[in-house]
Amino acid sequence: MVGEPPRTWQSIVIEDYDPAWVDRFAAASSLLKEVLGGLIVDVENVGSTSVPGLAAKPIIDIDLLIEDTTDESRYVPALESLGCRLVLREPWWHGHRMLVSPAEDVNLHVRPQAAPEPVRHRLFRDWLRSHPEDRERYATTKRRLARDTAHQPGDYSLAKNDVIDDIYARIFAATAKEGRG
Repeated sequence: MVGEPPRTWQSIVIEDYDPAWVDRFAAASSLLKEVLGGLIVDVENVGSTSVPGLAAKPIIDIDLLIEDTTDESRYVPALESLGCRLVLREPWWHGHRMLVSPAEDVNLHVRPQAAPEPVRHRLFRDWLRSHPEDRERYATTKRRLARDTAHQPGDYSLAKNDVIDDIYARIFAATAKEGRG
């Protein structure tokens, strides 16, 4: 943890899907490209807000891939010029850094190009986009857990792991069955 945790970590609010989330990602992505230009390898909208029809916290999660996250002086000052604030530094987790937007409505996950987590994020996002039964199961779980962990919101993310792991098991089984794995 770097500095103060975002206010949005103090309570979990799950909202119905909002089509405006697409535009919020597009605006954030455009700003990232303006200030980082050629440093960017890829920018993906990967959180629940990127799945049409999925209830979510109204926070845009973005995977920003750059060649290497080790030298923060290459990208953090540029992101800070947008008002972003570094909140997590996890070099042991494939070089992960996380910044939040000034309004704390964007979580920017900066990772090196070779990190495996963005691949998992895209697989999960794309699966939920094309499998309404898992999308609804995940939404129901998130709503229940937001209520059940209201007294301790820090438990919310970990509490989702069982359903997330179950969905990943189906993703990987389907991929293997299709001969792509």
